[in-house]
Formats: sequence, structure tokens, C-alpha cells
Amino acid sequence: MNEFRRGVGLCVVNQQGLVFAARRMDDSAQTWQMPQGGIDPMENPLVAAKRELKEETGMTRVRVVGSIDGWLDYEYPTKVKSHVGDGYLRYRGQTQKWLLMEFEGDDDEIDLTCHGSPEFSEWRWMPLHELPEKVVDFKRDVYRRVLHHFEPRIECLVQARKNTPPRPFC
Repeated sequence: MNEFRRGVGLCVVNQQGLVFAARRMDDSAQTWQMPQGGIDPMENPLVAAKRELKEETGMTRVRVVGSIDGWLDYEYPTKVKSHVGDGYLRYRGQTQKWLLMEFEGDDDEIDLTCHGSPEFSEWRWMPLHELPEKVVDFKRDVYRRVLHHFEPRIECLVQARKNTPPRPFC
């Protein structure tokens, strides 16, 4: 149980600079998270990202506008390990490749039930800076790092839509 499961994390931003967040069906704590999922054997992260996003949210009209160079890890706490299926017991956590995706569709494209049994019970758009405190505690460090990397890029996207002069880092 020393291995991390490879996965993708998806920060999907809308035209207003808000990110997609959803509540897991199996989370009694009512926390929020961004879409994420496993990378299948021989699958590259971008293909996995688009597959997982479509399976979990129904979204297909997205484009990649950024990524984090390395992989971000988190470990499952003991309470999670005891509630997951047998296939996950061999993993001590996840290592994720995070992508920033711009949503180019309409909200009516979002369908949490499009792939059969949904993972999420509800969704909404929210500011990225709110998510680290709303996610399950063992993912908070990863979400803080995602915030650090992607918030400036999201700001640039919003400024570009408003036709305002970009900041020097854009």
C-alpha cells in the first residue's frame, strides 16, 4: 500500500471566472470539490481529463488553458481507506495532474446524471479561493496549491474578456 493512484484534477472556469464545484453523493460532510478521476492504463492525462469531465458533469465544450507542471499528491486518511472498495485499498492516496479548463458551453450542458449513476448530488459555480476551505480536509493542501497556480491565470482570462489591459504576469 505504498503506491499512489494516478489521476487528474480539473479546475473548470466559466466566463465570469468562477469554477465548477460539486458535492459528492457519498459525502455526509457536505463538502465541495472539483471534478477528478483516475487515469486508465496507457491513457494520457488530457484524454483522461476529458473523459472524466464528460462522465461526471456532461461537459464537453472546454479547452485547456493551463496546467500545473508537476503532480500533486494527497494521502487517504484511515477513515476513507476503510470505506472504499477493494480496488483502492492498495493505494495510499492519489497523485494528480491538474488542468485548468475554460468552459465554453452553456450551463444547460451540465448533467450530473449523464453517465448513469452520478458521483455528485449538486453543483454550482464559485470563486476558486473559497474551495480550499470547502473541500474535504485531506485534500486542502492540494486545493491551496491549485489556487496558487491557477488564480492568476483565471484573473487574466476574466480581464481579457473585459478588454482591460492585462496585468504584467498575464
